[in-house]
Amino acid sequence: MCDGIGQPSTVAEALGMLHRALDHLNAADAGSLPASVQAEALRALERAGAKHTAARSRVLAAFAGQAAYEDDGQGSARAWLKWQTQVTTGAAAGAVGWARRLAAHPVVAAALASGDLSESWARQVCAWTDRLPPGQHDDADEILAAAACGGVDLAGLAGLAQEMYERTHRDRDGDPDDGFGDRALWLGTTLGGAGRLTGDLTAGCAAALSAVLESLGKRAGPEDIRSAAQRRHDALEEACRRLVASGMLPGRAGQPTQIQVHLSLSQLRGLPGASAAEAAWAAERASQPGWLTGPDADAAACDASFVPIVTGQVDWIALDRLAEIYLATHASWTATPTTPSAAGPATPPPAPHSLSRDTRQRLRRALLALATDALSGPGGLAAQLRANLGSGPLASVSLPLDVGPATETIPAHLRRAATTRHPHCAFPGCAQPASVCEIHHIIPRSRGGPTSLANLITMCTFHHKIVVHRWGWTLRLNSDGTTTATSPDGRTLHSHGPPRQAA
Repeated sequence: MCDGIGQPSTVAEALGMLHRALDHLNAADAGSLPASVQAEALRALERAGAKHTAARSRVLAAFAGQAAYEDDGQGSARAWLKWQTQVTTGAAAGAVGWARRLAAHPVVAAALASGDLSESWARQVCAWTDRLPPGQHDDADEILAAAACGGVDLAGLAGLAQEMYERTHRDRDGDPDDGFGDRALWLGTTLGGAGRLTGDLTAGCAAALSAVLESLGKRAGPEDIRSAAQRRHDALEEACRRLVASGMLPGRAGQPTQIQVHLSLSQLRGLPGASAAEAAWAAERASQPGWLTGPDADAAACDASFVPIVTGQVDWIALDRLAEIYLATHASWTATPTTPSAAGPATPPPAPHSLSRDTRQRLRRALLALATDALSGPGGLAAQLRANLGSGPLASVSLPLDVGPATETIPAHLRRAATTRHPHCAFPGCAQPASVCEIHHIIPRSRGGPTSLANLITMCTFHHKIVVHRWGWTLRLNSDGTTTATSPDGRTLHSHGPPRQAA
C-alpha cells in the first residue's frame, strides 16, 4: 500500500504507478494543453528519462552481478535483455554499457537519479572525465555535475573539462593526449546490407572528414532536393568511391566495382547454343596439362593451400548400358496388351536395337545431361561424397563449378571517347570533372541499350545513381552535343552549349 504522502511501499506498486502515469500522459490531448503545460511536461519527461536510466542501470547491475540471467538459460545480461525485453542488440549493449558506466561514475549516477543531469550530458561528462588519470574521476564528475546544475551550458562544461585535462597532464612527459588513444569507429550492418556508422574521431580526422564532406556535399543544382544529412552521406560514399577508383588501395590496383553473376549449371546449359558447346566438350574428352604426381606432387604440397577439385570422365560404355536399361524399362512400361482389338493387332514398342543412330545419340546426350545435373554442384553426389567421406583439406566447402574472368563493361577506347566528348558531368548545370564521373548508358543495358558511343555519356555519381536511377529523370544527348534532362513530372533542363568548343 502507499503511505500517507502517496509514496509506493513496494517495487510492484512503484511500477504500477509508473505505468499509470505514462498511460495518463499518452491518453491526454496534448494539443489542447496550454504551451506552459506542454513545456513543463517536456522538461519533466526529460528528467524522468534520466531517472529511468539511473534506475535501470542499478537494477541491471545487481541482476548481472548475481548472474540471474542464467535462470532463464541465457549466458549474459545482454542476451537476456534482447530476449526478455525485445530490444535490439545495440539497445541491449547500450543498457549494459550504462550499468558499467554509472558503476564507475557514482557522482554522475546520483545526478541522473535526481534528474539534475540529462542522459546525453551524463554520457558526455563520463567521456570527458574518463580521459583523466585514475583517482581523479570522482572529483571531476562532481565539479562538472555541480556546474551543470548551476546553469553552465555544454560548451562551458567542455571548457572546464579541457582545463582539468590540461592541468592533470601539464607535468607529464611526452606529447599531450589529443584523443588519439580513444579513437574508434564502428560500422554495423542492418537489414538489406544498410549500415550504421558511429565513432570517436581525433581532431585531425574530424577536420579532414569535415573538409571532404563540405567539398563533396554541396548542392548540385536546382534539381538537388537532398537534405543536408543526405548530402553528407552521399559525399562520404563519393569520397570512398573516388579512393577506390584512384588505384591507391592495397590489393585493388584500381579495380572498379564488379558485378558477380551467379547462375547454376542447369541455367548455363539452358542458354542458346549451350547444347552444341556441351556436345563439343563431350566429344573432346582430352586430358589437361599441368598435373603433378609422385614426388613432385609431394614437394608442391609441402607449402600450398588445397582446393578440392572432383573430376570425372564420360564412360561411354556405361552410358550405353544406361541407355539400354532406359529403353528396356520404358518398353516394359509402355507395352500394350497383345490381345487383338477391333482396331487390329496391337503394335509393340520398338526394340532397342531397332532405334536409329541419331535417336540413340539424342538419348545418350539427354541421359548425360541429367547425370551431370545429379552429380555436379554443391548439392550433387560428388560434393556430398567428398565432404562426408574425405578428410583434411578435401572436406572443405564446395566452390562454384566455374568462375569466369572479370570482363570490362565498357571498352577503354569508348570510355576515352565519351570523356573527351564530355569532359565533365553531362547533366545540365553540373561541373564535376569526367575523372570522377561514371559512364551512363542512355538506353539501359537491361532494355537492350548498346555499348556504343552514341549511347554513352559521363555522369557524376549523384546525377547518375540518384537523379537518374533513383528519382527517374531521363537524359537525352542532342545532335550538337548538348543534353536535355527531363524529370518524371515533365520538367526539363538544358545544357547551354556543346561540351567542348573547337579550338
